[in-house]
Parts: sequence; structure tokens; C-alpha cells
Amino acid sequence: MSNPAPRSAGPTAARAPDGPVARMPALFISHGAPPLVDDPLWVSQLQALAAGLPRPKAVLMVSAHWEAAPLMLGATEPVPLTYDFGGFARKYYEVTYPAPGAPDLAARVEALMPDTTCVVRTRRGLDHGAYVPLTVMYPDADLPVLQISLPTLEPDRLLDLGRRLQPLRDDGVLIVGSGFATHGLPFLSREHWRSPAAPAPGWSREFDAWAAETLAAGDVEALAAFRDRAPGMPYAHPTIEHFAPMFVTLGASSDPEAAPEQPIDGFWMGLAKRSFHAA
Repeated sequence: MSNPAPRSAGPTAARAPDGPVARMPALFISHGAPPLVDDPLWVSQLQALAAGLPRPKAVLMVSAHWEAAPLMLGATEPVPLTYDFGGFARKYYEVTYPAPGAPDLAARVEALMPDTTCVVRTRRGLDHGAYVPLTVMYPDADLPVLQISLPTLEPDRLLDLGRRLQPLRDDGVLIVGSGFATHGLPFLSREHWRSPAAPAPGWSREFDAWAAETLAAGDVEALAAFRDRAPGMPYAHPTIEHFAPMFVTLGASSDPEAAPEQPIDGFWMGLAKRSFHAA
């Protein structure tokens, strides 16, 4: 896989150097495995989403692929990527994304958590839940990026983490929760592994439809109880780390009960690509 070609910024993506810092939205992105970046539809959808945003000063990533407590802060200077996957073609292990480090953002995160232990992992590079979408959204790798861990999978605690991070949005920081709207890998058929365009299984479609409706209704309580309330469980999420980043995004939103925009939907390899941005 080669890195996507650089693209010009969309009409609202640029900001005058001396102008006011735009308040950034909070995003939840279904990031997929590395081969998803070869899917023209997903790439075009994610490029369009990024082009419609104000240009951030920095990016804070919360990926499904880093669970660690206490709260961990990734490398604050550029280090090699974390290729946290196996069994793919060699080209996927040759991708680079040399984004600038974000030591100032790390210090700001720590300042927002005065009663929380934060540990800096100086050699922990961005994992594929972080860099795969970033290679599409900001292919020039010219924005400082900080990845933090998921210190818990409990929705209420992640909502609180998002609320604590919310002031970063006024500093021009784009907060991104990166997971997958459905992630029932053990329950996919051979057809899905052979053809990513194969029809989605019923449990994936049902869970995705429920998530879309529940997000549109702003029912955070129901979303937090997805393990008990959502159709398609536990097949849609036999483990829940890919749904968990959504709650950081909702917590960081101005009003978690306001309906977010859902510009990306559909399925890839039978899994729901639903993504949203919250004001």
C-alpha cells in the first residue's frame, strides 16, 4: 500500500495564519484494517469529511487498538509506526506517516487530568487505528498527532474522559475516536474475507441501523447500554473495544444528546463503516 497522494484542502479547511482558531468538532471514524485504504469509496468519503472541516492545529487520536491503564500518552516525538496486525501483504508494513510530535498537546492533556495519572510512552508509535485514517485525511503528515490509550471500556468513564478533553477543541485540536461501528470478525463468512463488497450479515445491518437511529435521537443512555439493548449483539461486537472510542467522541461534544452528522455509512467486508462528527 502506498500512501495516498496529497490533495488540496477543501474550501473550509484553510485558516489564515493570524486568524482565530476554529473550534473543532469531535469525530468517530470507522477505520478498518489496513486494506480499507485501498477502497476508493471509503477513501473518497473520508477525504470529503476532512475537506469539510476547519484545519486543525493538532490531532488527538483515541484508537480501539490501544487499551492501557492508567491513561497512556503516546510518543511526543516522531517514532516508527506500530504495525499491530498480521497476515497482510508486505506493502502494508511499508507505510510511513512521519507526523510531527505533539509534546505541547501531551502537556495540555495532563493539565486537564489533575487527579489522573498519565504515563508517557516515548517509544509507542501510532497504531493502524490512528494512522490508517490519517493517511487519507491528512496525507501530508504535517499536523502534530498525539495518541492516547483507552484506559477503560466502560462507556460512562469514557464519556467523562471526553468531557475532560473537550476544552482542547477550542485550541484547534481535532479529537478523533477511531473504532468500527460493527466488528464481528469471528462471525464473518468466507465470502466476506474473499470479497469486501459481499452483502453484510443480518447482525451487522441490524446493529448499524440501531446505532444510526439512536445517534440521531441523541439517546446517549441507550448507546451506553448497547450490550443489552442493541440488536445484533453479541455478534456485532463480541469484544467491545471498537465501539468504545465513540463514547470519548460523544463526551467531547458540545451536547452529547444533539444528533451528530453521519456522513459515512455503508459496509466493507460486512462491517459497518458508520462515522460521525459532533458539534
